[in-house]
Amino acid sequence: MWVATILLSFLTARAAALSIVELGNFDWTITSQNKSVSVPAKFPSLSHLDLYAAGVIDNPLHNLNEFIQRWVAYQNWTYSAPVIGLKSDAASTWLVFDGLDTFTDITLCGKHVGNTDNMFRQWYFDVTDIVSACKAKSKLSINFGSAPLVAQAIANTPGVEKWPVVPNNIQYPFEIPNREYIRKEQSDFGWDWGPAFASQGPWKPGYLVQFKSKDVYVRNTAVDVRKQDQLPLVIPDQSKPWVINASIDLIGNVPSGAKMNYRLLDLTNKTVCSGALSDVNVTSVSVAGLATIEEGTVDRWWPNGYGSQTLYYLDYDLVDSSGSTLASVSKRIGFRTIVLNSYPVSDADIAKGIAPGNNWHFEVNGHEMYMKGSNFIPADCFWPRVTPDFIRMILESVKAGHQTMVRVWASGAYSPDFMHDIADELGIFLWSEFEFGDALYPVAKSFLDNVREEVIYNSRRLSHHPSLAFWAGGNELENLMLPQIQQDDPDHFDRWIGEYETLFFDTIFPALFENQRSISYMPSSTSNGWEMLDYSKPIPIVPRLYNTTAGSIYGETDFYNYDSTQSFNLSAYPVGRFSNEFGFHSMPSRQSWQQQVDPEYLNFNSSVVVLRNHHYPSGSLNTSNFHNSSLGMVEMTLGIERWLPTPMKEDSLKNFTAWCHATQVFQGAFIKSQIEFYRRGSGMPERQLGCLYWQLNDQWVASTWASMEYDGRWKVLHYLGIDIYSPVIIAPYFDFTNSSLEVYVTSDLWSEAKGNAKFTWYDWSGNPLKVSSKSLSSFSVGAINTTKVLELNAKDTLPDLADAVLFMEHSTQGQAPNTDTTTTFTHENYFAPISLADAKLVDPGLKISYSAEKGCFSVTATKGVAAYVWLDYPNGAVVHFDANAFWLRKGQTREVGYTVVSDTTGGKWTDEVTVESVWDLTTRD
Repeated sequence: MWVATILLSFLTARAAALSIVELGNFDWTITSQNKSVSVPAKFPSLSHLDLYAAGVIDNPLHNLNEFIQRWVAYQNWTYSAPVIGLKSDAASTWLVFDGLDTFTDITLCGKHVGNTDNMFRQWYFDVTDIVSACKAKSKLSINFGSAPLVAQAIANTPGVEKWPVVPNNIQYPFEIPNREYIRKEQSDFGWDWGPAFASQGPWKPGYLVQFKSKDVYVRNTAVDVRKQDQLPLVIPDQSKPWVINASIDLIGNVPSGAKMNYRLLDLTNKTVCSGALSDVNVTSVSVAGLATIEEGTVDRWWPNGYGSQTLYYLDYDLVDSSGSTLASVSKRIGFRTIVLNSYPVSDADIAKGIAPGNNWHFEVNGHEMYMKGSNFIPADCFWPRVTPDFIRMILESVKAGHQTMVRVWASGAYSPDFMHDIADELGIFLWSEFEFGDALYPVAKSFLDNVREEVIYNSRRLSHHPSLAFWAGGNELENLMLPQIQQDDPDHFDRWIGEYETLFFDTIFPALFENQRSISYMPSSTSNGWEMLDYSKPIPIVPRLYNTTAGSIYGETDFYNYDSTQSFNLSAYPVGRFSNEFGFHSMPSRQSWQQQVDPEYLNFNSSVVVLRNHHYPSGSLNTSNFHNSSLGMVEMTLGIERWLPTPMKEDSLKNFTAWCHATQVFQGAFIKSQIEFYRRGSGMPERQLGCLYWQLNDQWVASTWASMEYDGRWKVLHYLGIDIYSPVIIAPYFDFTNSSLEVYVTSDLWSEAKGNAKFTWYDWSGNPLKVSSKSLSSFSVGAINTTKVLELNAKDTLPDLADAVLFMEHSTQGQAPNTDTTTTFTHENYFAPISLADAKLVDPGLKISYSAEKGCFSVTATKGVAAYVWLDYPNGAVVHFDANAFWLRKGQTREVGYTVVSDTTGGKWTDEVTVESVWDLTTRD
């Protein structure tokens, strides 16, 4: 489907005269600075990929090649190719590059074409005169400079912006320093979940474009679908007509009398409406116009779980005064509104028990919505090998997990067009961010001008997608960088606030607002939102920053606590309106480790395993730091020792496997408890309406925060997330200090629901416990709300905390959003009032069988209660089970289906599926 919905497709009445040759059709070579290496290359590509393909270097992701191959990043590399397809009768010739990473000097026929200094911009150069004067063979050369060396040179330039060297280092240091000076993927210089390759090359496609004097080339487009009079951050009037602002960015001569016509079609190609665009504005580089669509003419697009993902095709033509078509564009669009409501809490809401302050939640098509989701990092260390199929697998995993929103994290790269195409189809909102994070940035005019062009290009490129939910200026600026510098350099804090506002308010917001009014913007995630919104001013957003009132609640939260003594401590979790990231790291499976690490290093404390853990980062040492890496390993170790049985297998590989799995169980349980807490907040004074866990995916095999491993294998966290993101859940809330237990039912539905909850206590052998607490509870739960269904003191109720497990379940009748029918929602959960490291676990006697006819596995606990039942499978396949990491009561059987993502075993993987539980961590074999 995605092939038919690429961002930019165009036709022209003069197609024979317009020649477009993909640069990937040329025979490319990559050559080192000293000419010692010269091998075939691809376009698009990156230096590491071409050197690996030619056998110059080993797999960059193997063992410690990240450090061994650092020399590649410190070389200049030239991509060169003979030019083919040149037309001798062209009036104009252009080179168009959709992405060059990052610093280049471009020559054609030995003549200088231009330079680039921003990975995120589209670059285009008029080479007409060069081509006309070229007598010899045409050769295109792109010399890519070493990004680390260029960044270092900029940092050493006299008079360049400097930041104070303070105890906690404001420019958060990863492997390679000075990333803040350049417009390159910041995580290329290292991050706490990924390697630092700092590769260079033509990472996106490029084109040789030739045309006659009256022709035009469409290089970018923008379609902003909004309600009439809608402004960013302002709640739109749903009764007003839809407005489509469609525009084209052009290369060529646009006649002053040009007009635009449009046609809106459904996906069966039936015309919904058509006509001429009004208020057509023609400039030397673009043409834009408006179409008005009456409310009720089109169906709305809804996110996953809230309705259908209705899409339309918008075709619009650029015509000259004689009616001849100059260019035609086709885009797939959807009609929806999404706005960040950061307005002050009303007196009426305060009277209902909502804490004063400001809201911070999303409203879709006029409805408050609880956003459930996760955070996306770059899908690979090398973007050219990220395919639509791989992104689809990731986003289908999101959809399967009841998620509605994915935050596309800043400091990576802007989403590829096909990622939004897939998200449009699946109903996944993508919270997008400009590529700044964990640093302060320069405010020199050249830097700001560069950023402005970057914002304009990417905001226009992605504007037509209904999946585009939000734009944030950067990551962890207001909540981390500014407070840190306020603490460490208070005498100059006003200066740093001013520079922050210069970039994220005075530069980015106007560039975005000029091109897109349907999407809300905030300068930072996380933030306290805005204090004032006044569109009579040039910059309408007045940030709240730290102008807060005691007792009031503002904005988002993020949360990381690596002290496992505080894990599951509800009082340690932050109280806010929305949680945009929270997490804990874990190891990938032994099967994933085997894909990138040699067998002799498959040990929890081996040098390779430890050094691939970048939590904590090395601190700009440009190499490894075993001490920092070991700190992260210790955090995972202590988490297991405090909360789970400690693996002590006699076989070293089995012990490594058990440790990897145990870290995942701890991570999953910890994050699950936070999701439960944040979701319960929908009915608490904070009126918390969203949580996005950190993080969704991996870009290599290492200990990270991900819920999915590099090849797509789901970790324990992903399975627990699927369960606890169900529409209506039942969950325990336990205070370890006084043994107080409360159980709540929490609902995301848009109307009141009613149901029954059931509570049963067992000992670990599976025998029911006779306790003095209720076993049934009838309840009603309000729209996007929560209700208490059980309260007791575990010490007073249970004879032995170490030998007790509570199973809780509910059956609830309610209406799913945008439906009129009543649905029965069910959910089951569990609770142990003591750490599983100290619980009186027994062998649950798990039995597993497989039915090829049914296409499912059956798992039974025959001897006792089984905690975190885990179906494992071998290398050679990626399989997503319908459920995993679940609990079973004695005698309970669960059938588990699956989806095969990939398989090189010929289906034989089913013969090697095993089952285990937490009990197996206690055994020696």
